[in-house]
Amino acid sequence: MDTIYIGVDFHARQQTICYLKTETGELVISELKHQDKQVVRDFYVQFRGSVIVGLEASGYSPWFERLLEEMGCEVWLGHASEIRRRARWRQKNDRRDAELILDLMIHNEFPRLHRPAVQSREVLRMLRYRQKLIKLRTMSKNSLQAIALQAGLAKGSRLFTKSGQQELRTAAMSPVMQWQCEHWVQLLEPLNKQLLETMVWCKAQSKGDVSITRLRTHPGIGLLTSLCLLHTLQPVSRFRNSRKVAAYAGFDPVERSSAERKCFLGISKAGSRVLRYLLVEAAQTAVRKDEDLKRFYKRLAERRGRPKAKVAAARKLLIRAYIMLRDEIDYAEFRRRAVAARLARRGQGPTSVPEVLIGQPASAECQEPTHYAQSK
Repeated sequence: MDTIYIGVDFHARQQTICYLKTETGELVISELKHQDKQVVRDFYVQFRGSVIVGLEASGYSPWFERLLEEMGCEVWLGHASEIRRRARWRQKNDRRDAELILDLMIHNEFPRLHRPAVQSREVLRMLRYRQKLIKLRTMSKNSLQAIALQAGLAKGSRLFTKSGQQELRTAAMSPVMQWQCEHWVQLLEPLNKQLLETMVWCKAQSKGDVSITRLRTHPGIGLLTSLCLLHTLQPVSRFRNSRKVAAYAGFDPVERSSAERKCFLGISKAGSRVLRYLLVEAAQTAVRKDEDLKRFYKRLAERRGRPKAKVAAARKLLIRAYIMLRDEIDYAEFRRRAVAARLARRGQGPTSVPEVLIGQPASAECQEPTHYAQSK
């Protein structure tokens, strides 16, 4: 075997390793503790040539992945539920899990997950950190609003202006309320400063990026949404169609049907929670500025209610962003193609795609005519 496959059942404090000796074909199983990282490094240094290490995706393995990459090993992350589903036995322990991972890798059945690039991982980590800061700031503001209402100040958003803060400090309160108010105000100041620093960092990451510039031409898509879209979806060539993108982001509906009984639940909520949050926020702005999205949102809101209409508009916004990234076009070109496709379906315009094919970069030449309705 030219390539050495190593199956790892990884835990926070230890790992169980299973691999085949290339000389004798012997199956070797060993266990490593994570207290001493040098012992872990020394174990993997002994392997020479092409080494592929497979393990289940988890939230506490990034340090181990970096260690393997520094030594030149290739890392495969697998879908934990899919790996367990393919087990042929009911007993479960660390040794069996490591053997199962190795067996799936050797037989080319390992449910491998996409690993974003290092820069994408850092950007997404910063966006998740910023989301936590926003939650803390929202909790602080809501607490201050409650204290202000109990003190007789109903100022709404004006409470956080200079004059509103002055009135809050001079309002008549009990000693406990006054103590809580001072501490909530003191907590707000560093939170605002940290949020400003994260925005500066995000702007630096987007500087000079053509894809970010294209995405931001769409109404509602700002800096944070475009960053999250780009670094979550790239490379977009790994998605076969827009339905795969919606499922990857967790916007696909969950179905629980049987025989004549049809039951559709809410969206699956798989994938990035931050991406869904940013898309729903962006959709609320997009439905006010884009006529097609506005008509779609109003029509669905009358039938199914506003919450579901917002989610559906966010899904459409995701698909639009995917098409813009895939075809390397901006919002104006996307609108031009949409109008041409609509006219072609109604028989009021040319039925063939003009100069640029939908689904290809703008620089590609048209090879054979097709219908806009086919690629919609």
